[in-house]
Amino acid sequence: MSIPPPHGPHQQEPPGPQGPYAQGQFPPPGPYAPYPYHPYGPYGRPASVNGLAIAALVLGILCFLPAVGLVLGLVALAQIKKKGERGKGMAIAGSVLSSVGLALWTVTLSTGFASDVWESVKDAASADGTAYALAEGDCFNSPSDSLEGATYDVTEVPCAGRHDGEVFAVVTLPGGRFPGDDSVTRTAEDKCYTLEAQYAMDPWAVPEAVDVYYLVPSSQSWRFGDREITCLFGSTDTKAPLTGSLRNDETTLDADQLAFLKAMSAVDDVLYEEPEDYPEDDLPANQDWAKDVEGVLGEQIEALEAHGWQSGAEESVAGLVADMRDARRAWEKAAASDDVDTFYEHYDTGYEYVDGPTTVTARKALGLATAVPTYDGEYDTGSESPGRGELDV
Repeated sequence: MSIPPPHGPHQQEPPGPQGPYAQGQFPPPGPYAPYPYHPYGPYGRPASVNGLAIAALVLGILCFLPAVGLVLGLVALAQIKKKGERGKGMAIAGSVLSSVGLALWTVTLSTGFASDVWESVKDAASADGTAYALAEGDCFNSPSDSLEGATYDVTEVPCAGRHDGEVFAVVTLPGGRFPGDDSVTRTAEDKCYTLEAQYAMDPWAVPEAVDVYYLVPSSQSWRFGDREITCLFGSTDTKAPLTGSLRNDETTLDADQLAFLKAMSAVDDVLYEEPEDYPEDDLPANQDWAKDVEGVLGEQIEALEAHGWQSGAEESVAGLVADMRDARRAWEKAAASDDVDTFYEHYDTGYEYVDGPTTVTARKALGLATAVPTYDGEYDTGSESPGRGELDV
């Protein structure tokens, strides 16, 4: 299991943001860019050449948005005359080229050629070997061997070998106008962190140096039809890329492993719902939560006992269930406590079995990861149970 550290006045708070999502993440600029990332500004020191003249020339040469290029060229000529700036030749050339481009666009639109070109651009954007083409379960290397910065292309590689990232989910955004970098980032954080557990159901099997990243569309790639947020695992150690797939879900686990992990995940979920206010600040809220923990433990005990385990795992799981029964009684008493001190006493007892010997034994019998996750920091938890703290995934 991977649960948060119990808190209270007899415990120390972890310093600063902790947990699996305190690492630098993965969004904004470029067609794809990891978060936090700030692109280099396009402007340096003010130049003596008129900027609109340069823009008009570029648009004229590229024949991209010719109407805009023509307008910019005309505006640039007016500014150059008024301010005495350089760039008159570029403004004139941009205006002429944009005029030609505008005429060509008019012809091609009438023949349907422009539509064919646009479809070709969109097809190229989703072609193999580009960031747009990544799907769940794919592993890849980035051109810079890093998940920082912007990337326009990636190289798909077998997951069995060394790789920079492994995709665990792809989220398609609705159409319409580009919602903005901040909005896309918030969606990526919400969706990716939720979908992570569906792809890697066993948090014990995810190495410490692995974190969640995401690739997001930029305003530029959005214009070419890019609507996908790509959620992925990556190594926080640039000198130690990933090796082997991190996938453990219905496609890779057997029935016994699935039953065990689903039960443990349900208990983890309710433990993570612990109120932010300490019992001495809001005892009723903590009592209600303790009652919820007791209820979920009861449900999962029944689920584990009802499952038909293989003979090699039945005894080990039974040992874990016995500890869960003791924990359930402790949470029941915590929910009924009349004072804060009594609540804490049962609270600590309820946590004692978590990540303990019976959990490790059951995992070993089921062929699951058995190394108790390492937690950041050493906290006084008020009990002797091992491995309590925040899991840094």
